Amino acid sequence: MLRDHVAGLRLDNQQARATAHILACRTGRLGGHLAVCDRCGHTHFAYHSCRDRHCPRCGSLDQALWAEAQLPHLLPLSYFHLVFTLPASLRPFFAGHGRALALDALFAATSETILETAARRGLLPGVLAVLHTWTQKLTSHPHLHCLVTGGGLGHNGFVHRRRYLLPLKVLRPVFKAKLLGKLQVLLRERRLDVGRHSGHELLRDASRRDWNIHIRRPLAGAKQVVRYFARYTRRIAISDRRLVSYDGRTVVFRGRDRAHGNRQKLAQLDGPSFARRFLQHVLPPRFVRIRRYGLLSNRVRDGLLARCRELLAADAPTSPAPPGESRTKASLRIFGVDPELCPNCYEGRLVVRAEWRATRLPLDLVINSLLPRPP
Repeated sequence: MLRDHVAGLRLDNQQARATAHILACRTGRLGGHLAVCDRCGHTHFAYHSCRDRHCPRCGSLDQALWAEAQLPHLLPLSYFHLVFTLPASLRPFFAGHGRALALDALFAATSETILETAARRGLLPGVLAVLHTWTQKLTSHPHLHCLVTGGGLGHNGFVHRRRYLLPLKVLRPVFKAKLLGKLQVLLRERRLDVGRHSGHELLRDASRRDWNIHIRRPLAGAKQVVRYFARYTRRIAISDRRLVSYDGRTVVFRGRDRAHGNRQKLAQLDGPSFARRFLQHVLPPRFVRIRRYGLLSNRVRDGLLARCRELLAADAPTSPAPPGESRTKASLRIFGVDPELCPNCYEGRLVVRAEWRATRLPLDLVINSLLPRPP
């Protein structure tokens, strides 16, 4: 579908590069290898994956491994799932030039809201935050999902509460004031572009509206939320399994309608609109969409978590992955699929006999050459 409609779109360099990788994924453009079964002699050709973090077909194993890597950081206590959303009037700040700065401001406002509100109660919680920028209909909707410990490290030990320790009525105004203040500074310094809109009018409109923060306690535990987060360490907006049909002009896909009880419905878009909506969620280069704060901050995590486990009289959980495990063995352990098992006799092992590199001009250069030049 992207191949049919991308040439007519105005893309930035990062969108063009992601499109090139997605179109070339598992084709001869990226090279491949020839493997031969050591038992029956069956030959097996395989093309290489693009490994782009936006590709809807890549990253299943990386997602599973990331989720497993988070398990040793969990403490034996309740966790809460917080969702920080924005009013629609702020969306232009996250769509144009300076988008990465606006997203950084969203992360900063969210983390400061949680940590400073907890600090007033003498506690330091742990926060794992992940960025989503889309709705089920692929429209722009930047928001953060946060996994927050149901307690924190204090001066007199670890405080654990089954009910969430930060009141919603306090979080909302603090988050609202912090984000509006940060966007105001970026706008004043002319580091943001909101297109044809008036940035000050957008901020004024957002200041008059009620902001939503949802607090949910994960019913199946923190592991469930970690697995949920893992789905968005790679890929964006929509997966192949949600696509229903494409006739060359119209794309039909499944999505949940939040306004009608989260029921699944079919939606359809013309090809260019679908491609445009999908590619608007490509992240800026080197942008980190998953960040950790408080007890989970990278610089202090090991020491603080060890202190928390000591106070909670809990042992450190072990990683399910054996040391030095290869990706082949990890795939067999997690998915029950052995990539080296011969698909013909199901007894022999595939041994790589030849490998070839990409032989064509990288497709991102081709796409860039087709892009309309700015005036």
